[in-house]
Amino acid sequence: MTTLQTTLMTPEITVADIPDGSADKRLWQLFNPSTTTSSTEMLVESRISEMIHDFLSTADFSSSIEFKSLVRKFSDSRIPAEPYEVTKYLDRLSDDVVIHSTRTSSPRFIGHMTSALPYFMRSLGKLMAAMNQNLVKIETSKAFSPLERQTLGMIHRLIFNQADEFYDRHLQNRESTLGIITSGGTLANITGLWCARNRTLGPQDGFGGVESEGLAAALEFYGYHGAVIIGSNSMHYSFEKAADVLGIGRQNLIKVRSDRHNRLDVAALRKKIEECRLQKRHVIAVVGVAGATETGAIDPLPEIAEVAREAGTHFHVDAAWAGPLLFSRRYKHQLTGIEQADTVTIDGHKQFYLPMGLGMCIIRNPQLAKSIEKQARYIVRPTSADLGKRALEGSRPSTVLFLHAALHIIGHSGYEILLDEGIRKTRYLADSILSRLEFELLQEPTMNILVYRYLPERYRQLAASGELSDSDNQIINEFNVRLQKSQREAGFSFVSRTMINSTRYRTGKPLVALRTVIANPITTESDIDEVLLDQLEIASRLESKSEF
Repeated sequence: MTTLQTTLMTPEITVADIPDGSADKRLWQLFNPSTTTSSTEMLVESRISEMIHDFLSTADFSSSIEFKSLVRKFSDSRIPAEPYEVTKYLDRLSDDVVIHSTRTSSPRFIGHMTSALPYFMRSLGKLMAAMNQNLVKIETSKAFSPLERQTLGMIHRLIFNQADEFYDRHLQNRESTLGIITSGGTLANITGLWCARNRTLGPQDGFGGVESEGLAAALEFYGYHGAVIIGSNSMHYSFEKAADVLGIGRQNLIKVRSDRHNRLDVAALRKKIEECRLQKRHVIAVVGVAGATETGAIDPLPEIAEVAREAGTHFHVDAAWAGPLLFSRRYKHQLTGIEQADTVTIDGHKQFYLPMGLGMCIIRNPQLAKSIEKQARYIVRPTSADLGKRALEGSRPSTVLFLHAALHIIGHSGYEILLDEGIRKTRYLADSILSRLEFELLQEPTMNILVYRYLPERYRQLAASGELSDSDNQIINEFNVRLQKSQREAGFSFVSRTMINSTRYRTGKPLVALRTVIANPITTESDIDEVLLDQLEIASRLESKSEF
């Protein structure tokens, strides 16, 4: 039995009797701030601040360590027998983790939907961890519960723009749900489709509904031979997860063709819905994409909304990326039709510039989420005002604080500037690519995602005349894979890569594309120039060492 265990079992012995510096004393002090000296905590805070400063002030996006070497640092699966000193652990964290982590804040890291954060998020993160609120229940969050409802109401108004009377009635009404905070866009998409499934296959005439009796019984009761979700081939892969967990299967996630601009073909959608009707397959939902992950393309939302309305099916919009365009007077027209959606997904950790781990499903009808409500006698009771009873996740952290703070500190006008600037700089990148024979723009950008590729010298004239063969494109594909990998491994700058079908080459063969995401507010035109120059230098070395 340890000294601490003896202390807790023997009333006449106090924590003060435990020797200073002992492992037992340190363990107790980890949880009791009144026994932690200010100098100790200040030392820890100072060390972490130093690590953060060094990490954020480095322009390169990554260290040059090989991943295999990095993995070897984490090959021991034994839990330490004795507790580490906090400062000792921080030294190890700095040497093995922080220095080798990806600097998503780097102005030359322009390949993914993650970027620099406003400085106040770091301090809010510390506050959030210290308070440790659990938004499953008012009893474990109290003030955060109405704060969450208010924040979701703000985003609901941004999308659906209902009258003041609507928000006066529903914002803090325990019977209403204007949205649900999730840990990301994947769960937000699943939540929207979960609502759709339960509402359209709900209880009726003595039947308990899909929630109670299962999908097979529900389809049989309603006279269907199957269930489907329909969207374009630009749908995020989270919809494959949704089809899985909702019980319909991936083969019943129907992806209709897109046009050459990667926008859903509405005529093909109408045809597919009619086919499903004739086959007695229940269309759980039609999905519109607002900001395709690979290209940034936005589906024709008004037309899709009309088709969904005519078919009497749920309309879900995945606006995880493009949703914040609603802040921009210049570009919000691209999201016309989103206000007709039944549910909308937005990711806070994308263009709201919040830390990772915050998504949201915004719900037009405040009563819709009742279709997924769950209760428990000890925590989420029928009469409670807890949003936790209408969320897929149980315990949830107070990440909504980040969004609430950003909406106030950055504000509507601040977000408008950030969005407009990202699109302007993307246009600068597009023009830079068009001005160079070495690169080929594969698609005009819709907003601030851009896809292009490098052309080895022997293929440039053929590309200019549109005469590249499938075998030519395959060789160019392989070259661009090598180029992207080499750039990534060097650690100076970064773009991602993908494969796209919708280009001016009507071969049906996908092309490897270099993919950029220009969302980081501190990325400048000079940074963009450096990324391209880095690619040109790497490509020159690769060409000199091969048959290109």
